Amino acid sequence: MRIISLNAWGGRLYEALINYVRHADPDVLCLQEVLRTPGASPGWAVYRDAGLELPQRTNLFEEISAALPGHDGFFCPTSRGELFDGDIVTAAEFGLATFVRKTHSVIAQGLDFVHGSFSADGWGEHPRPRNAHCIRLFSRDNASTVTIAHMHGLRDPAGKGDTAAREEQAEALVKLIKRVWPGDEGLVVCGDFNVLPDSATFKVLARLGLSDLVTGNGLVDTRTSYYLKQGRYADYMLVTPGVNIAEFKVVEAPEVSDHRALMLDIM
Repeated sequence: MRIISLNAWGGRLYEALINYVRHADPDVLCLQEVLRTPGASPGWAVYRDAGLELPQRTNLFEEISAALPGHDGFFCPTSRGELFDGDIVTAAEFGLATFVRKTHSVIAQGLDFVHGSFSADGWGEHPRPRNAHCIRLFSRDNASTVTIAHMHGLRDPAGKGDTAAREEQAEALVKLIKRVWPGDEGLVVCGDFNVLPDSATFKVLARLGLSDLVTGNGLVDTRTSYYLKQGRYADYMLVTPGVNIAEFKVVEAPEVSDHRALMLDIM
């Protein structure tokens, strides 16, 4: 089973992203920063915030779904706000997306907020709402089960250091996982956590027996050349000892976001 976690960056490198997900052939694709705009045509619009303008794919969820016709897609919104295309204003949803190959059965799942709550009228105040999605899969190929969770951690304008909100976020993630994971099978937790490697988040997750594959393999950079700031950590993938790893890597090429994809093959 191949599990890929990636912050999709709103689809800003759309063509490279679509080609990558098609050819990477994931069994489970965990995406953060995905937009969906039901009823809108595929294409570009602009996200605006405090003088910042970013191009976004208004229907990235549908476009990824079309690129992966053999997968079931789950969209998990955190907020609903405005995108701009000239004088046209569109209400779009922003959040997580999880894609699962149809040959795997989703036998349990949980979705909840780990910070804040759904913002139905605007993107929300900083630090904005964040959620996590957890699924339990039955693999028909080898009659085994595995639980996979991913999260987009809150972004604090003050930086990636520990805060009370981030510790509460970690506790909320553990609570969600425990609703789905039976505790006696492999567990994979991944995503863009927006924390540093020494964060208390990892101490909280360690209570589930989880250890990080990024720092555990001596890797120091999960960002691409499109990210120009200091502090190259953001994305992590953690596993319990029951996960039988065939290969793990931080994907250096192609660059499909300002984040690198994390890819885990398990047996």
